[in-house]
Amino acid sequence: MPRIAYVNGRYVRHADAAVHILDRGFVFADAVYEVCQVQQGYIVDLSRHLDRLDRSLAEIRIRPPMPRAALIGILRQVLRRNLVTNGLVYLQVTRGVAKRDHVFPSPEVRPTLVVTAKSLAPVVNAARYASGVRAATVADNRWGRVDIKTVGLLPNVLARQQAKEAGAQEAIFVDAEGNVTEGGATNLWIVDRAGTLVTRPADHGILNGITRTTLMDVAAALGLAVEERRFSVAEMLEAREVFVTGATTICLPVVSIDGHTIANGHPGMTAQKIREAFFAVAEKTAI
Repeated sequence: MPRIAYVNGRYVRHADAAVHILDRGFVFADAVYEVCQVQQGYIVDLSRHLDRLDRSLAEIRIRPPMPRAALIGILRQVLRRNLVTNGLVYLQVTRGVAKRDHVFPSPEVRPTLVVTAKSLAPVVNAARYASGVRAATVADNRWGRVDIKTVGLLPNVLARQQAKEAGAQEAIFVDAEGNVTEGGATNLWIVDRAGTLVTRPADHGILNGITRTTLMDVAAALGLAVEERRFSVAEMLEAREVFVTGATTICLPVVSIDGHTIANGHPGMTAQKIREAFFAVAEKTAI
């Protein structure tokens, strides 16, 4: 069965899906996106993802392509047409198609909406949870508004390639003061020596991840203390646990950073407890 995508009002074969060469998402990365996890036939944390989408659109002054109820209907249709019960659904909104000019089109053009979905076998993440992943630190050279979920991810691409060439699976951005910001495609957490969950405050220096936000609820349900503050690379390397969070991995242990073994080199119990409780606490929207 061929994969199906939604592009500007039409459901088309994935192989045939296309946008105009003057679409501003293609020309200027003038676009935002969201990725939602799909688990056991439910879209996870959909309301929070769509709230963040609305914020991202407002921050770069793109109008929503349609009312929320209609957008949810499209997400469901794409998932159903692709027979996805475990996997992800991706949506991207660009400013639209216009002649190449840096300023906004005038008059305003219709935003472009693309939605795709794919299945992911749970066993793939299960293997990574069991073994953990390696990470490499990189200088954070991104623009100052990484709190907006735009498609302008070239620094992230280069960071993750640098990590891959160092034998790692994730990059960890470090700011000019030597403090950790976040992962190349994740938020980053440590369990400090006192047993407290620590993550950087969700200011303009990081993306306020949806999984990160729900993890706060999970921690509260489990009675775990959480502190939002900056922490250094040195503190991270001495932590009891390090893990990264994101919609496609939930809570993934990091067992080595720059060749330095974290704790005993095995995934920790805190990450496991959070991951096991996550789905029960998260919002679930039936497909």
